[in-house]
Amino acid sequence: MADKTQKNNNYFAELDRANILHLRELLAELPDYCRTYLRGIEPRTQSRTRIAYAYDLRVFFQYLMRENPLAARYGTAKEIPLSLLEKLRATDLEEYMEYLKYRPTEQGEGKLNQETGIKRKLSSLRSFYKYLYQKEMIESNPADRVLLPKLHEKEIIRLDVDEIAELLDQIESGEKLSERQRRYHEKTKLRDLALITLLLGTGIRVSECVGLNLNDVDFKNDGIRVHRKGGKEQIVYFGDEVEEALLNFMEEREALLTEEFQEQALFLSLQQKRLSVRSVEKLVKKYALDAAPLKHITPHKLRSTYGTTLYRETGDIYLVADVLGHSDVNTTKKHYAAIQEDHRRSARNKVRLREEE
Repeated sequence: MADKTQKNNNYFAELDRANILHLRELLAELPDYCRTYLRGIEPRTQSRTRIAYAYDLRVFFQYLMRENPLAARYGTAKEIPLSLLEKLRATDLEEYMEYLKYRPTEQGEGKLNQETGIKRKLSSLRSFYKYLYQKEMIESNPADRVLLPKLHEKEIIRLDVDEIAELLDQIESGEKLSERQRRYHEKTKLRDLALITLLLGTGIRVSECVGLNLNDVDFKNDGIRVHRKGGKEQIVYFGDEVEEALLNFMEEREALLTEEFQEQALFLSLQQKRLSVRSVEKLVKKYALDAAPLKHITPHKLRSTYGTTLYRETGDIYLVADVLGHSDVNTTKKHYAAIQEDHRRSARNKVRLREEE
């Protein structure tokens, strides 16, 4: 029992360990100086961020071997010397940007990258080159002369009040689910309602949600302890609707588990294992199809819905940033700029210069 509890309490540590092992597998395919770079940025990045950088670097080296004459003679990416990177010009990297718009994959199918994907891959490459240049491993930095692509602003997808009500009603009734889905609905209804109510009522990330343990919930103070990005812990408070949904679910949850098997994860699958991020994504999609058929609703869109509602109600962008766990308020402002504009517009008649007769 003690071992089981310890295992669940170390969920994020285990996740980090798995990421580190995965990163080592990726590095085995890349030149040794890539390992030096990722080791160098370790103190200020998370393991999953470094995995994303490693994937992006792998795509870059695959491109070089496929398209660049300087790298064509090397059999594997690991053989490409650091001196070759110095020979590349800004135009070579601009050609790489063009390649990213539509590139072949290992499965032989083409992959179409959106603006955000292209920008992220180029940002990873710029970070890589910057590190090598600052550490005097190379004498020039061509990536610094390549402009990042301009992103076209996209409207934030969120649920409106009616859609939220429809979503929660759908979870409670299960009326519009398929026959196969309804077989499991009664077994998971209270869990699903508690989980989605928690996401809508606190704005926590899906990774933070699946990482919750029983001892992270405090009904005395109506708060949950979440593990934020960067490893810090924060208490996020919830309202009465979330409290009711959680209490109903946890009463059922306690009745289902046996004394021999007491899983500490808050949200469990039917196999009594911790729910994964992918499982929650599928769960949200299942219920949202009828509640908001024209919107692509994901757990992150539920987070956006909460952030929008909180900002409309309070007008306090710093409070929204703090509750959502944004380390930089400018990130919050960027996402809620349109609503901020509405607040500024609504203030136009708040100050009276002369009293009305």
